[in-house]
Amino acid sequence: MLPGRNSTQGTGKAGEDLAVEFLESEGYTILERNYHFEKAEVDIVAYDNQRFIFVEVKTRTNHSFEESEERLSPEQYKRVMKAGQAWMYERKMEGAPVRFDVVTVLLKSTQPDVRHYKNAANDLQQFR
Repeated sequence: MLPGRNSTQGTGKAGEDLAVEFLESEGYTILERNYHFEKAEVDIVAYDNQRFIFVEVKTRTNHSFEESEERLSPEQYKRVMKAGQAWMYERKMEGAPVRFDVVTVLLKSTQPDVRHYKNAANDLQQFR
C-alpha cells in the first residue's frame, strides 16, 4: 500500500524500503539504514564485496524524475560525504574503497519504478 500524499516521512520510508529490497536483489549487503552524524545522514550503507556504498534515496509519488534529480547537489553530497566519513571512522575503516550512489523510487499506483545510479557523485569529486 502506498503512503498518503501528505505523509512525507511515510513516502520516504516506503522508498527506502523499496531501495533496500532492490539493492539486496542485486547482491548488495545492507549494513545500516538512516545513519546520522550531527546534521548529516546516509539513507543506506551497503557493501558489494568490493567497497562500501553510501546511498541517497530519492522518492516521488506522482511525477517522473528530472535528470538533475537523479544526482546529488553539492550540498547533499557534502552531507552524505560527512556522514559516510563518520561511519567509516567509527568503524576504523578509513581508507577503504567507497562509492556514493543514488536510488530513485517513483511510487505509482501500479508497479514502483526503482532506478540505481552508481557513482552519482562522480562529477562532484572536487568537494571531497
